[in-house]
Amino acid sequence: MSSLINPSTIRNSNILEVNMDSQVKYLLSLQAVRDRAKIVGEAAEAGNLTHFDLHKDKLDDAADFVTSVIKRDFGPDKFDTIPPHGRWQHFEVGGVPRVADMTRAWKEEGEGGCDDVELSRRLIDLFFVSVLLDAGAGDHWRFVEPGSGRTYERSEGIAVVSLYMFKALAFTAEKEGGIPKVDGKGLEQLTTEALTAGFQVSDSNPMLGVESRAGLLRSLGKSLLAHSDVFGAEGRPGNLVDHMLKTAGDSSKLDILIFWDVLQTLLIPIWPQDRTTVNGFPIGDAWPLSTLQKQSKSTDSADHIQPFHKLTQWLTYSLMVPFQRVLGKQWVNAESLTALPEYRNGGLFVDLGVLSLKKETLDRGLEVSGQSLPLFDAGDDAIVEWRAMTLVLIDILYKKILERMEGVSLSMAQVLEAGTWKSGREVAAQRRPETKSSPIIIKSDGTVF
Repeated sequence: MSSLINPSTIRNSNILEVNMDSQVKYLLSLQAVRDRAKIVGEAAEAGNLTHFDLHKDKLDDAADFVTSVIKRDFGPDKFDTIPPHGRWQHFEVGGVPRVADMTRAWKEEGEGGCDDVELSRRLIDLFFVSVLLDAGAGDHWRFVEPGSGRTYERSEGIAVVSLYMFKALAFTAEKEGGIPKVDGKGLEQLTTEALTAGFQVSDSNPMLGVESRAGLLRSLGKSLLAHSDVFGAEGRPGNLVDHMLKTAGDSSKLDILIFWDVLQTLLIPIWPQDRTTVNGFPIGDAWPLSTLQKQSKSTDSADHIQPFHKLTQWLTYSLMVPFQRVLGKQWVNAESLTALPEYRNGGLFVDLGVLSLKKETLDRGLEVSGQSLPLFDAGDDAIVEWRAMTLVLIDILYKKILERMEGVSLSMAQVLEAGTWKSGREVAAQRRPETKSSPIIIKSDGTVF
């Protein structure tokens, strides 16, 4: 067993395959995300990062700025209305209550309407597909909403598109009856052309990774059908509702760690297969990192891997909400989830001067891009180090923000929503108003960011 693995952190879940290598189980866990990032943080404290310099003197300024954004938008007495970071509010961009309007229509349909359990299934169906489509769209893609003519971009634009496609039965093979849902066969049959049309992609409206996104959903369809014990013979994501209610029994509480095991078992097989493997097993959004290798005395390459599982965590944050809002369930072990290591959260620290690229790495990125901002592949060592430091710094920033909130208690999910993610986006728009891009550009395949 790897010298960096703590056996007590590995869950002996009956969802995870019993014959899975212990190193793999560990690297698929939430605990491993923080454990490995902590090692990177220690390297930063010692000035031993490979690609970045840490400027700790800028952290208080960053905390002041993020806190000011939270207070500006929710102060002085609306902090309890901050939603957790999740997909729900993206559907309501432009102040349009699309989810509320849709669920009200569901409630009114047919004899007896749609009860809360079925309503939750449908929301899980929608959120599941929408989150997995929500990698970076690029700086040029826009979606014009039918009827209103309003234009949306980035995460909110992808959310609105996915809602329209969901309502049009684009993700289900069962077209009869007109019930919006998602099922395995519908996803298996989804063509790149259908996704291109739905997203209004064209030469003049380009989007990153359309083929990869369509391929990801087709792979999801296969995996859903292969896990009928949870998702039923139809391979419906919404059947997670029934599974989690069954695990809870008479309790009003659901366990994030059980939920996590289910999602990892489902999703690990769908990610591109040319990524990191350990003992022949793919481990998804987890990457070799030179900083870990330098910090470790181990020669085992598995000890040098930094896991993130960003899209799965983003999905987890998003799926938690319907269970809470519609079914009144509460989650335990939610603190096991981490910040999201993506370009808005990470860009905040670069734009505010907390992190800066070392000259050699910066020059390499600029040479690749040929422009004013450095460009790297998603699996580049510099990007992996940046993402690990994003986790480290948000944990530090979270504590500093709470100190500045004068007794107001906020969860990490609320700080991500109203604080770091929003602040990262605002600073990017101020500094690069034409593109609103990250200060470091990532060549994404549409399945990571």
